[in-house]
Amino acid sequence: MTRNIQSNSLQTNRLVKKFCELYSKSQSSSITYASSPRFKPSAVRKEHLLICYAVAGYPDIKTTKEIVSAMIESGADIIEIGLPFSDPIADGPIIQEASFIALTHGIIPDKALEIVKDIRKEFPNTPIVAMTYSNILYKAGFSKFMRKAKKSGIDGFILPDMPFEESDKYINEASRLNLATIFLASPNTNEERLRSIASRSSGFLYLVSVYGTTGIRKTFEDSTAKYVKNTKKIVGSSIPIAVGFGISNPSHVKFMINAGADAVIVASAIINIMKHYTDGRDNNKKKEEMLKKVRIFVSNMKKSCIQ
Repeated sequence: MTRNIQSNSLQTNRLVKKFCELYSKSQSSSITYASSPRFKPSAVRKEHLLICYAVAGYPDIKTTKEIVSAMIESGADIIEIGLPFSDPIADGPIIQEASFIALTHGIIPDKALEIVKDIRKEFPNTPIVAMTYSNILYKAGFSKFMRKAKKSGIDGFILPDMPFEESDKYINEASRLNLATIFLASPNTNEERLRSIASRSSGFLYLVSVYGTTGIRKTFEDSTAKYVKNTKKIVGSSIPIAVGFGISNPSHVKFMINAGADAVIVASAIINIMKHYTDGRDNNKKKEEMLKKVRIFVSNMKKSCIQ
């Protein structure tokens, strides 16, 4: 599949439109994924996108919906919903625990998509991407599960364990359904492989900021900035770059944006806030405190996206 075929099929995808709208603000006509160049250079635009994460069904279904609402109302541009999986190889301890709790509460993939469907009803225009693992799609059948995801309101998939070399069936089905395919690249991805991954990505290219799994970091090394800059140089304006793993405060956001990121992904830091206010009991006061903390955190992260 060529990039143009895939890109043309995604013109009405909410995720694609979100990035195109952002980069076309200063131009009289919209920039589309099929045009060249597709995006304005990072240095000349003022706003960047914030992608925030929640685990479907953690700590419970109602709270998941409330958390997502709080994040969107506080500035999150895109929502990443984790579909719980028993062996989440790319997730660190914080997200692993949240996923395990959701699974113990009976959050199977179909129930997770029902949660997404309710969120979509409340927020019809906010891009929502599903983060999960290939086995869920294999087990249900690629076409069947992706159609169901599309119907629920999903705009694309992040599958950390999907090798791009074996992704033809997945990409073809996603393109047919107007769903974005978001592949990951890491610091040790060589240039040739990076170009190949970028050529099969749509929506955005997910840059893993560090080696290892997700989690909370205190600082990032200069080598991370160099890696982001080099990736941006290689892929140019062909695809937006979103950086994730370890981003947990406004200074991290600014660090990644200054290095060339078009968007930042925040996950473990949000789940960690929820964890501190979740003890298994129905305590409305604690929940309100937690929601307030999330709103303040997301708002501050979004402010750092505007430079």
